[in-house]
Amino acid sequence: MSKSSRKSIVASFGLLSAELENNPTTDQQPEATAQPSGNRVGAGVIGAAHRAIDDIRSERDRLRAIVESGGGSVRDLDPSLIDPSPYPDRLPDDDEMSFEAFKRSIETEGQKVPVQIRKHPSLPGRYQIVYGHRRWLAAKQLRQPVRAIEVEISDLDLVLAQGIENASRQDLTWIERALFALRMDEAGIKPRYIYAALSIEDAELARMRNVYRIIPVDIIEAIGRAPKIGRPRWLDLAKTVAGDSGTLDALRAVLVRKGDVLETSDQRFQRALNAIKPASSGRREPSPITDTSGTKLGALLMSSKEVRISAEGSLGIEFLKFVKAELPALTERFARLRENEKP
Repeated sequence: MSKSSRKSIVASFGLLSAELENNPTTDQQPEATAQPSGNRVGAGVIGAAHRAIDDIRSERDRLRAIVESGGGSVRDLDPSLIDPSPYPDRLPDDDEMSFEAFKRSIETEGQKVPVQIRKHPSLPGRYQIVYGHRRWLAAKQLRQPVRAIEVEISDLDLVLAQGIENASRQDLTWIERALFALRMDEAGIKPRYIYAALSIEDAELARMRNVYRIIPVDIIEAIGRAPKIGRPRWLDLAKTVAGDSGTLDALRAVLVRKGDVLETSDQRFQRALNAIKPASSGRREPSPITDTSGTKLGALLMSSKEVRISAEGSLGIEFLKFVKAELPALTERFARLRENEKP
């Protein structure tokens, strides 16, 4: 097969495999649906995607014939020679029964759609998965060869190919998509390619970064997929953790402890959040501020990161102005005290 032919397969096989998997007459349980998810991207990205799809339509029938006939570069490989993609996009699933059913279907009906692989860039004789991790894992656990089609593909094209598949899958959770963005960030993939791979805009990538740059990967992986925990609650967790290394240590300690009852990843997330942000038993009442005669000037509400002073009447407003004017002197006094405390 020529290099140009292989590149055309790279461009189209992801979409074809999704089509084959959605056709019950050609494969076992599907891994994907054809409905796109995520935020809309800009018109330029959409236009480029439509042009790419138009370019591969003429090749789809030819590629289908190659795959279904077992021709071309489709072959059986020992799954132990294949490594996962360097850009993982899945966390362990809480529902093992779903994967077991998928594995049994491959065992009884055979693997109809090959996985997509490339030569390992640094380990001779080994391969990396571009698409089809669940089929590879099923074959590995069944101790049987995995059908694979080898393609020539760069790191960037591999990321984009995975991203196209991810965009058509509804089962990836928000945090899994954010972790995929992290892997691309770490690999130096330019933001415009991350937008295209995940079908998102810059604002959504900024939100993802706000989570994975604050919450370390080990904590995210300890929590898991959390399918019912969407973007707002992950952002809430990141906001609670931000700038506090002690909170991160507390999170790790909480996640290490395992209860007697088997938890889902959603429950682990909630337990972790509750541990560092306990549910309030009631609204905290402000403390009154009075002068020596007992006249109320205002009220003080203080937390670990914030102090709020409210005024009571015209005298209270004058008091607030006084406090504001005294802040520079208080800052200097605080600095002197810190200096005197040094050994």
